[in-house]
Amino acid sequence: MELALGLLVLVAVVCAGSALGRKLNVSVPLLLVLAGVAGSFLPFVPRIELNPELVLVGLLPPLLYAAALRTSLFDFGSNRRAIGLLSVGYVIFGTLAVGLVVWWLFPEIPLAAAIALGAVVAPPDAVAATAIARKVGMPRRIVTILEGESLVNDATALVCLRAAIAAIAGTVSAAGIAGGFLLAAGGGLVVGLAAAYVLTELRKRIRNVAINTSTSLMAPFVAYLPAEAIHASGVLAVVVTGLVMGTKAPSMPNGAARLSQRSNWNTVQFLLENSVFLLIGLQVRTIIEGIQDDSLGAGRIWAGCAVILLAVLLLRPVWVFPATYLPRLIPSVRRDDPAPPWQFAAIVSWAGMRGVVTLAAVLVLPADLEHRSVLILAAMVVVGGTLTLQGFTLPALVRLLRVQGPDQREDALNQASLMQLATAAGVERLQELRTDNDPPEVVAMLKRRTQERGLAAWERLGRPTSEAATPSQRYAQLRLAMLDAERAKVLELRRGGAYAHEVLSEVLDRLDVEESMLDISLEELDTPAEGGGEGIARPGGVCGHLESAPDPDVPREPFCADCRREGTTPVHLRMCLACGNVGCCDSSPGTHASRHFEATGHPVMRSIEPGEDWRWCYEDDLLG
Repeated sequence: MELALGLLVLVAVVCAGSALGRKLNVSVPLLLVLAGVAGSFLPFVPRIELNPELVLVGLLPPLLYAAALRTSLFDFGSNRRAIGLLSVGYVIFGTLAVGLVVWWLFPEIPLAAAIALGAVVAPPDAVAATAIARKVGMPRRIVTILEGESLVNDATALVCLRAAIAAIAGTVSAAGIAGGFLLAAGGGLVVGLAAAYVLTELRKRIRNVAINTSTSLMAPFVAYLPAEAIHASGVLAVVVTGLVMGTKAPSMPNGAARLSQRSNWNTVQFLLENSVFLLIGLQVRTIIEGIQDDSLGAGRIWAGCAVILLAVLLLRPVWVFPATYLPRLIPSVRRDDPAPPWQFAAIVSWAGMRGVVTLAAVLVLPADLEHRSVLILAAMVVVGGTLTLQGFTLPALVRLLRVQGPDQREDALNQASLMQLATAAGVERLQELRTDNDPPEVVAMLKRRTQERGLAAWERLGRPTSEAATPSQRYAQLRLAMLDAERAKVLELRRGGAYAHEVLSEVLDRLDVEESMLDISLEELDTPAEGGGEGIARPGGVCGHLESAPDPDVPREPFCADCRREGTTPVHLRMCLACGNVGCCDSSPGTHASRHFEATGHPVMRSIEPGEDWRWCYEDDLLG
């Protein structure tokens, strides 16, 4: 009964804290950590001791798997050098450097134990980094690098920790450490690929949505447990399985199962990642009480922990800046991947929040280790210090450095363009499949519904200042009202008892499905319009500038000359129709297409990305 009540309170606090954080526009992870710290000192809150087995086996695999499912394997691959230097190079560097600092501060602690603490505090947390990165609107490349780093670095840190614990027991050698790394990396990769293959083939053959979704929920443990059984990296196996299955999922059959998987994993991720931060805070009182009787003395211990936190904060930029720019001294690397602006490296350096894996890993240290409570407190100080200092100041740093996140207008344009290409492919396929026996009204209805979905994407580009709703918005409003009336009628008839429960349930399910398919969410309908819109509410818009703009030939190998001169990387390319100048989009660091308009007044540009031919009039904020 006490366990059930504790879980109920935990979930209630997580939900309330998340809702409050969103309402106050405060970082939810930081708010939950503070709530946990306050709760740990309340007399009626029972003492909660974090079980490392629970975290490393019960929480970490599903958390990493959920994050890997949402990570693009293609983006991961294109940034593999940066991710590798952070998730492997930085973790090893941080392990050794922090270990030496700890040994210098506390000579009474064995060097192997000091290096074990270095391994514990080396990896930034997957949840904290990406949660704050997405909230503050960082450039997508930074978010991809941070996500990739936090997915893989736990595997490196845990291997380093195993080697350090073996050294504490006096059973380690250089060959053993090298062999452990090879087994962890190679075994984790092989097991992850094998698990992804088996689960993918299995789910292709399961049509039942509940069974298919349950198979998906088992995936992280199907990868983790076999890998750990052969002493490989279970964490790496989970990440590999998640990346592969996340890439393959959209091409698998059974759309209902894909929707169910997405919904269930969103719920699992929400509960686990937010519970993790609350649990971190709840450990504070227990950890502080653990050092009261240590022979090193409370003052020396707290001062040493502060120095360790400072070392953790400083060592990351010491690694990140050289790792970012030294490889680009090689001409081939510089040519294929120009150096990013220094602001990118500064943000990556400061986005190093530690989390629950650090606390769980430090509890793995041998129980009879001398001054173990000091090492646990140091890990807690690093977690709390990085979450507070870096978590609270990271948004301000991004604003101070004037680093632009993804441009919503650019995303809306690309979404509409992509939807138009998909719609054209669907209509083309319809023309191939139709026969003379098909009823004309069925073909017309299919074509109309497909085209309306594409038009809805263009309508979202409409000026938010317009008072009238776009056609798809008005359709959604009216259809939602109709569905409410239809559902109320079905519920009224249910009370009469004239229809079987199964019949009523089937009809209600169909109404729910249609509501979920509407092209606009209830939140969008309820959100008041704001100024600063993106343009027209339909494709093919016209104005004097669009009508009179010439149509010059697109260069065979276009590039943004300003980006090359400044050493930045463009996201998409645009061409001025007045002079043919090629510039980068507003999601790129340089925003050279918009700056060209501001400098010259040339009103119309066009996209020169493959498959895109839309134009944009800067003068009239109109898409054509």
